[in-house]
Amino acid sequence: MEKELPPPTIQQSLTVEMEKELPLPTIQQSLTVEMEKELPMPTVQKSSTVEMEKELPLPTIQQSLKVEGSELPKRSIMTRPGFGTSGRRVSLLANHFKVSIKNPNEIFYQYSVSISYEDNMAVDNKVIGRKVIDKLYQTYSSELAEKRFAYDGEKSMFTVGPLPQNKLEFTVILEESTAKGSGSPSNNGCSTEPSKRSKHTLQSKTFKVEISYAAKIPLKSLSLALKGAETEYVQDALRVLDIILRQQAAKRGCLLVRQSFFHDDSRMFTDVGGGVTGIRGLNSSFRPTLDGLSLNMDVSTTMILKPGPVVDFLLANQNVKDLRYIDWVKAKKMLKNMRIKAIHSNKEFKIIGLSEKPCNQQFFSLKVKNGSNTGGSDETLEITVYEYFVTHRNIEIKSSAYMPCLDVGKPKRPNYLPLELCSLVSLQRYTKALSVIQRSSLVEKSRQKPPERIQVVTDAMTKYKYDEDPLLASCGISIEKQLTRIDGRVLEAPKLKFGNNEDFLPRNGRWNFNNKKLLKAQRIQEWALVNFSGRCETSHLSRELINCGRNKGIEIERPYTIIEEDPQCRRFSPVVRVEKMFEHIMAKLPGPPEFLLCVLPERKNCDIYGPWKKKCLSDMGIVTQCISPIKITDQYLTNVLLKINSKLGGTNSLLAIEHSNRIPLITDQPTMILGMDVSHGSPGRSDVPSVAAVVGSRSWPLISKYRAAVRTQSAKMEMIESLFKPLANGLDDDGIMRELLLDFYKSSNGRKPTRIIVFRDGVSESQFAQVINIELDQMIKAYQHLGESDIPKFTVIVAQKNHHTKLFQASAPENVPCGTVVDTKIVHPRNYDFYMCAQAGLIGTSRPAHYHVLLDEIGFSPDQLQNLIHSLSYVYQRSTAAISIVAPVCYAHLAAQQMGQFMKFEDLSETSSGQNSVTETGSIPVPEMPRLHKDVAGSMFFC
Repeated sequence: MEKELPPPTIQQSLTVEMEKELPLPTIQQSLTVEMEKELPMPTVQKSSTVEMEKELPLPTIQQSLKVEGSELPKRSIMTRPGFGTSGRRVSLLANHFKVSIKNPNEIFYQYSVSISYEDNMAVDNKVIGRKVIDKLYQTYSSELAEKRFAYDGEKSMFTVGPLPQNKLEFTVILEESTAKGSGSPSNNGCSTEPSKRSKHTLQSKTFKVEISYAAKIPLKSLSLALKGAETEYVQDALRVLDIILRQQAAKRGCLLVRQSFFHDDSRMFTDVGGGVTGIRGLNSSFRPTLDGLSLNMDVSTTMILKPGPVVDFLLANQNVKDLRYIDWVKAKKMLKNMRIKAIHSNKEFKIIGLSEKPCNQQFFSLKVKNGSNTGGSDETLEITVYEYFVTHRNIEIKSSAYMPCLDVGKPKRPNYLPLELCSLVSLQRYTKALSVIQRSSLVEKSRQKPPERIQVVTDAMTKYKYDEDPLLASCGISIEKQLTRIDGRVLEAPKLKFGNNEDFLPRNGRWNFNNKKLLKAQRIQEWALVNFSGRCETSHLSRELINCGRNKGIEIERPYTIIEEDPQCRRFSPVVRVEKMFEHIMAKLPGPPEFLLCVLPERKNCDIYGPWKKKCLSDMGIVTQCISPIKITDQYLTNVLLKINSKLGGTNSLLAIEHSNRIPLITDQPTMILGMDVSHGSPGRSDVPSVAAVVGSRSWPLISKYRAAVRTQSAKMEMIESLFKPLANGLDDDGIMRELLLDFYKSSNGRKPTRIIVFRDGVSESQFAQVINIELDQMIKAYQHLGESDIPKFTVIVAQKNHHTKLFQASAPENVPCGTVVDTKIVHPRNYDFYMCAQAGLIGTSRPAHYHVLLDEIGFSPDQLQNLIHSLSYVYQRSTAAISIVAPVCYAHLAAQQMGQFMKFEDLSETSSGQNSVTETGSIPVPEMPRLHKDVAGSMFFC
């Protein structure tokens, strides 16, 4: 649309690029960055339009708008304005179990707990901590007035009613049975017990426990909150109830991961390769709902190390068949901090590293008695680990004699065990990022159809009898054993518009382009095909793509050239391979192509992907599509063409109401839609910056066209830091919002947004206030920084995917129909939220999106907002199905992921451009992400 605008409108736009082309008198009257520095600083005269701004003297930031220092009013999360009524009624079940409280006047007392060893060193092991507290109750129950308590495994303990005193101190002795004469070789020597049978002895450890009063948490606060009141202790009361359930699971020997717990049951294991296993467990949490308190129970999955011999784990983890091929540098890094059990002694240890030499060459000092009687003097022998186990322990060492030993001692006191005598303890979490193959395997193997999922959670409620817990029973808490029955509504699918003015009504949330044309197909003239893989017949691929495109309305010329990578180049690094490929491209083409189709050697996890995308999108400004076809079919090529057409500025389909400019509350005033997401590095990688992406709609009144703005920020930071980013001179703004606002203005025929709808992904309920106070403030300041005084009206919605509410049809245990929305019974008693399942659940159990409306200044009715959100699940240009969450959120996620690939293959210091942002705490520089080339910055490159 930008190319179709008349020149006068373009000259009035606020883009820096266009200002440079304007004649001097116009530049002096406009808000250019260059002239701001030279203009006088008079008092502010606020204007509401760009046209008026040209006639006004430019105010200073500090004296007038006070963007940086201004304190905008604090906002509260809005309450529910009403309920939706549109759609056909449907009876549903939800995995919520109704909770009744007979004694709401009970009070939880919170106590701080400090556990230390005899030498006053704090105990930081949760397993030991729980054992100490269990022993404390057994030993001193009378001193505690027989009070049962819930312990969180760390620093807090809760009771119903007070303990006898506000401060108590106890000494607790834990006794553990250990095998005598069954140790391992260490620098301190080892027992030389001749008997093959180990003798057991009791080892005791003494702990000091201090308990001191911290706070009262009235259970009544929960009852008031369920009636819609704002009360202070609601989250605390819910936390206590959740801790009680966690304590039950801990006593059953479960692995606890936040609100989930996992039993050591091999029937729940799913091998995903690489020595990693998925384990299925349960997630439980108490939730306040419109229908009262409920217990949300769901199936949960986490990753653990596959229990068994360490040797087997290493072979699987490195995908080799023989220990001779193990990379021991990788193995050392992988094994560190894992817990193992020594097969010969049945004792547990933690791995701190590997021995420097193989088992048969690693010496240590062994003290032995000299002589047969006890009066003999000690003698120190230098002996290998191998010799010790074979000679002194009568244990044969076979496969690992020539391999490093595991070091299970202390940093300065090594303690060596041969690999083959060690086995990984069960229920050890695996927290590293999964490979693409592992993730695909996990998804495939952990799917559950609705009947199976219903059966698992209802069986758990019957089996574990949660409400028989003494603490819950003392509060009069009882929990129903049946799923909650609720009413839902099924919204009608929006009609779509294809090419040749064809209308289509999707069925079951799906459609296709068989015998259909794309709405606005881009012609592809100057393009090339490059092949990094020898497995693809590129000439055949090119012909089939051209034929498929013709059938869909895309005119594709023959490629200017097809370039096959020289096999000799495959030994080079990915960056070098990409550079050499571009040397060939530029040598064979008369100029940069408008489009490049790239065939990669591997699917999804190819190391060429990042360097190729950076070279095309950042350095050259060329639209590109990467593929790795296993089989070239019409359906595959159609899906590829949907992405290519979108990236080149075409439109695959539109909503019929969008095409005819009849979207309620969107088409009557300029409205901008934002999708916001933050992508974080792999677990444990605190050195990798997070990537914040915001997509903004463009070419109003369309709601299917978007542009992305992406920035790096502090690692693991969830709040977006660069929405408004004033530079050192105080005049310029390098923030995300400025980029998107100017693009909206330029692409929407010179109209500025008077309404902005924000969809925020990835934040939890505890961060809602920050979204509408910190992030929204930054958006407003960015708008003000452009010289605007009339602030747009905002509607802010959080879209959550990672929750545990599931919906089922009541008539049959099946997935709910696409378009199902629920805004009664299981929703929040006060806040404005609802569940929506826009997609068709064909495999496994559907997960509805959970939308929280934090602010609605625009004034949507519940039906209007729910229908808009439902419609935004149908505008995802790279799909022919309704998606589970609104398209702007998906686009933001894709943009963050794709731009994040720019950083993966480079040294972080090399990507820094010198303008580093700073963390909230002060000083850690965050490397700047390479910016998109101006020729592709406005494209939907992320499709």
